Amino acid sequence: MTMVPNSAGAAPPETAAPAAACDAHCHIIDPRFPGLGVGPPTGMTVAAYRHLQRRIGTRRAVFVQAKYHGTDHACILDALARLGREARGIGVVQPGVDERELRRLDSGGIRGLRFSVWNPHDAIVTIDMITPLARRIADLGWHVQLHMSGEQIVEAAAMLGRLPCPIVFDHMGRLPPAQGPDHPAFAVMAELVDRGRAWVKLAGAYLNTGQGPPYADATRIAQAFVAHAPERLVWGSDWPHVTERHKPDDAALFDLLAAWAGTDRIRDLILVENPARLYGFDQRA
Repeated sequence: MTMVPNSAGAAPPETAAPAAACDAHCHIIDPRFPGLGVGPPTGMTVAAYRHLQRRIGTRRAVFVQAKYHGTDHACILDALARLGREARGIGVVQPGVDERELRRLDSGGIRGLRFSVWNPHDAIVTIDMITPLARRIADLGWHVQLHMSGEQIVEAAAMLGRLPCPIVFDHMGRLPPAQGPDHPAFAVMAELVDRGRAWVKLAGAYLNTGQGPPYADATRIAQAFVAHAPERLVWGSDWPHVTERHKPDDAALFDLLAAWAGTDRIRDLILVENPARLYGFDQRA
């Protein structure tokens, strides 16, 4: 089997993906398009991602705008066009964006805006941009995708409860691994989920651990979300794992979902039915 760039191992997962399984969090970085800083890492193109799809068995994808490409969406729109009806995107804009650009992104397959504010030192957007942009995108039917720490979620709880569009929490809310679901951010997220206002991405086990593989502390967090509201969860690979110097085994990460979900029915819900509802994929496999 061909090795997948930016992924350890070569074997397929032990658990087979259901038809129309969706990888709801991945990034495409392509040096053919404008980027920030010195050249991008290699092996992060659509062609490389297709190798990952063949390895783990997913068919649908949600591409999330990479920080390397800033607010220039040429790369992600190209990726969306190449996968067509089986792909959706999450963009990154600032409050000065005009309506014509938002409509252009919508036509290209963008369905939400990401606010990666966990690390303010490399953030392209800020927390105070969330509310004004949420108001701009509500009529488009988009959502805000938040990459925030557990502490930031608690501090922003009142603001999050007032947003006029749905929320998707990245990477299980980045709860402190030692506290996991005992951290107060879990209750904030769960309350928004219970109100039908939020979803949670089960992604980034390596971002939710203090122990490393096999990520027992991340598993505790994921299983708490599954126990609370399996109908509001989606799964993502986080390929090409740009935060990781030593790339994880994507087959092992995919197999983790079976342990997190507990049953095939819940795993299929997370991989197929939930992303179809959230991102507007055809409900038929």
